[in-house]
Amino acid sequence: MADKKRVVTRRDFIKDTGCVALGLAVGLPALASEGKLDKPLTRVVLVRDNNVFDTDSGLNGEVVQSMLDRAMVALFEKEDLVECWRSIIKPEDIVGIKSNEWGYLPTTSEVEQALRKRVKDVGVDEQNIAIADRGVLNNPVFQKATALINARPMRTHAWSGVGSLIKNYIMFVPDPYNYHDNSCEPLGSIWHLPLVKNKTRLNVLVMFTPLFHGVGAHHFDPTYTWKYGGLLVGTDPVAVDTVGLRIIQLKRKSYFGEDRPVKPVAHHIAFADTKYGLGTSNLDKINLIKIGDKEDILIL
Repeated sequence: MADKKRVVTRRDFIKDTGCVALGLAVGLPALASEGKLDKPLTRVVLVRDNNVFDTDSGLNGEVVQSMLDRAMVALFEKEDLVECWRSIIKPEDIVGIKSNEWGYLPTTSEVEQALRKRVKDVGVDEQNIAIADRGVLNNPVFQKATALINARPMRTHAWSGVGSLIKNYIMFVPDPYNYHDNSCEPLGSIWHLPLVKNKTRLNVLVMFTPLFHGVGAHHFDPTYTWKYGGLLVGTDPVAVDTVGLRIIQLKRKSYFGEDRPVKPVAHHIAFADTKYGLGTSNLDKINLIKIGDKEDILIL
């Protein structure tokens, strides 16, 4: 019984990863040379690792975990990974991990389990953690949640321009169809509902194989995905979405040979800033920290 809520220490983490020092394991010393600003308004971390793709076109779960860990250390500027998580999640929290189960391009079980593991490491009881998408309204953990983690893949979308972190909370309402007007402009209002308001502690935009152009009845053609091998992580969902959208636009320009904005315009992200006050959509006010692989990173 005494081990039920065992908290993983820095020593435990170092032993698990086989590293001499956590800072070296996640690349903390490299921060000073990777675009760190003196007074950032909002921080977003882009971590990339081509080793995340294993030989049979799946994902390497250990690399996914390492990517998330490196991003957290860079985001919160703490050498101790557990302390990074303790700054946003407490052992007594009830935590809902809002995933996305779209069959063609889901959040992935590797990302879900990497998040679950670190939430448990903080000391949150297993019964107080849930991962769900379409079932959040009927999930008892989400109904009582004191903290939320928002994780989904980035892709173009026929109604909103892009499927984004802001859009990922549409399952928290019983009538999603009422949020599709004006290219899904009202999506930001969902974040002010009591079930989710001020509860989101972390946002993870999955960019392993983003969809940058949608065609056909299902709006999906693997021709328009590519192995970017990235995660975007931040506490500001608007800022993370803004960076993700910029990468999608840059990929479209590279692929089509011209500027070709997504259609419809993905202005729900800007509205989440200017109308609903959820974060910043101004790239000039975002401190983007880039760690890991730089080849074909697209965004500078």
